Amino acid sequence: MPPPSDIVKVAIEWPGAFPKLMEIDQKKPLSSIIKEVSDGWSLPNHENYALQHADGTNFYITEKNRNEIKHGAILRLTTSPAQNALQLHERIQSSSMDAKLEALKDLARLSRDVTFAQEFINLDGVSLLTQLVESGNERYQKLQKIMKPCFGDMLSFTLTAFVELMDHGIVSWDTFSVAFVKKIASFVNKSANDNQILQRSLAILESMVLNSHDLYQKVAQEITIGQLIPHLQGTDKEIQTNTIAVINALFLKAPDDKRQEIALILAQKQLRSIILTHMIRSQDAVVGEMAHQLYVLQVLTFNLLEERMMTKMDPQDQAQRDIIFELRRIAFDAESELNNTGGSIEKRKSMYTRDYKKLGFINHVNPAMDFTQTPPGMLALDNMLYFAKNHQDSYIRIVLENSSREDKHECPFGRSSIELTKMLCEILKVGELPSETYNEFHPMFFTHDRSFEEFFCICIQLLNKTWKEMRATSEDFNKVMQVVKEQIMRALTTKPSSLDQFKSKLQNLSYTEILKIRQSERMNQEDFQSRPILELKEKIQPEILELIKQQRLNRLVEGTCFRKIYSRRRQDKVWYCRLSPNHKVLHYGDLEESPQGEVPHDSLQDKLPVADIKAVVTGKDCPHMKEKGALKQNKEVLELAFSILYDTNGQLNFIAPDRHEYCVWTDGLNALLGKDMASELTQNDLDTLLSMEIKLRLLDLENIQIPDAPPPIPKEPSNYDFVYDCN
Repeated sequence: MPPPSDIVKVAIEWPGAFPKLMEIDQKKPLSSIIKEVSDGWSLPNHENYALQHADGTNFYITEKNRNEIKHGAILRLTTSPAQNALQLHERIQSSSMDAKLEALKDLARLSRDVTFAQEFINLDGVSLLTQLVESGNERYQKLQKIMKPCFGDMLSFTLTAFVELMDHGIVSWDTFSVAFVKKIASFVNKSANDNQILQRSLAILESMVLNSHDLYQKVAQEITIGQLIPHLQGTDKEIQTNTIAVINALFLKAPDDKRQEIALILAQKQLRSIILTHMIRSQDAVVGEMAHQLYVLQVLTFNLLEERMMTKMDPQDQAQRDIIFELRRIAFDAESELNNTGGSIEKRKSMYTRDYKKLGFINHVNPAMDFTQTPPGMLALDNMLYFAKNHQDSYIRIVLENSSREDKHECPFGRSSIELTKMLCEILKVGELPSETYNEFHPMFFTHDRSFEEFFCICIQLLNKTWKEMRATSEDFNKVMQVVKEQIMRALTTKPSSLDQFKSKLQNLSYTEILKIRQSERMNQEDFQSRPILELKEKIQPEILELIKQQRLNRLVEGTCFRKIYSRRRQDKVWYCRLSPNHKVLHYGDLEESPQGEVPHDSLQDKLPVADIKAVVTGKDCPHMKEKGALKQNKEVLELAFSILYDTNGQLNFIAPDRHEYCVWTDGLNALLGKDMASELTQNDLDTLLSMEIKLRLLDLENIQIPDAPPPIPKEPSNYDFVYDCN
């Protein structure tokens, strides 16, 4: 008799019959179980049948995923995936338009299951779909004009099925013809198409560009930025998101020498202004996939600066040297004597050296040498020239103000600009590829065509202001840069909607304010070393940990929406997982779209008893990070991955939406298993709550010195006559 752990009690349905309750032996071949069920209903040819989940997903049960079957699950005996795929393949070629439409509708639904998808693809099903899209038979074309709504639905389901089949990564994108690319591109170029056809076509184009170099070139020939722009001006968020995704894909896969050309076209088509008006400012908050695509566009746009950032200045290049001359001319033209008198060569050199020193260059004789370090290379000089020309009054004021100070207190404009440019490139990660999971974009960078340069102009004025507030000298240069970086990072964290708002945030983050914030944070995190405080900490720490544990479990009860990330392209598909209020069961299931609030337990079909969980693993130890084609090379995804292991080979794989949710779930799951909560979030919460609790308990002792050691115990008295005798 098999052990209880190998037995699963389920109910199996068959149309027109009462459900059958039975015990499935997981060690027994699946074909034998299907034969047993078929024989029970006197169904011949058991090899034509298969078991399927009856929970709405309708995914087939195979030898690979059979361990996911839970006690009490409802299964369905149905046509095998091979038989089903064959029937659908025939129905799609039916001469009846109604039958064809129903077949395509079923195909779009069933293609989400990789088992069925493999069988349909084996029948050359993808080629059949591409033929339907490219041309189809004459009757199909004629009915497009006679029955336009029917044709629209048919095309929509055809494209949906195609997207679902290709998402499994079974078929290579390199196999598709130019005719198919042109047809998909025509659906995007026609504004009369319905939204679903347009959305699916955009998704297909994105995948083509990202997954095939040859198809990228074909798509780039068929689609222009001008044809995509109108789709951003509508109100459908999915279409806007998919349109930005296609632009990003074309941007990302373009050769290095073509990216600047694409950027110029985007600027001419006023893409930034359209995004700002129709996407960022037209809704309360940009979240989810749209936020991710805007983040990707922001990264790709800033990456255009990489070439200048990594270009060294050639001291012999006269055009580059002229930029330095222009900086000098703008700053000192009014007081320059060279315009009035030619002067000797020695006098001219002496005057240049003096002016270059006032401009704050390290090398006074040949300032071109200051721009030979990469990064920031020539990008720093570009920023300085932009500031001098577009904010001339501020530029002249900074230069002249510092040139009139004592040498030790002057803020070197040249050196500061070079180091600041390097810092801003680090903050904005110029040159790095966009993350697959990150979606934190900054709206203010979409408010100006030269946003990086304007960003620099604001920050260089901040640096000069902070320098004065700190009364810094040249020895304090690195300290000033650290304070400025903190000011910028704190202001960026507030997500200002415009550059003016960013500037206002910086005004409220003076050096004095930074000192107050640092002092407050230091006090909040201060590790009091006196023995009484340490003993108090030790006493109240278990209470705080229990409080954190309850908070983590409460968050698990609320649940979280997790995104499904595939190896071939980013998906909008999501699933939800939450803990039951009694902390006994995890409920989870797929969703069609991101929920607006909590998802009820009864709408989540799958269950996992907490008692069945064997372990929680993270990062590289996760099964889905070891699988072929997984995004294991992506550092961000790897850091957000965790898995629940149960039974023999059962696993529930997660990729958290962000680091905070990752910490919450790993902490909560470990708490359920009676293990320590080891995330950095727990440590931060523990430090904060411990500090707050200690301060509250020490309020009555304010301004009283707490001794490092308890007072000495007095000597015993010579007699105990003072003790009251009860007798």
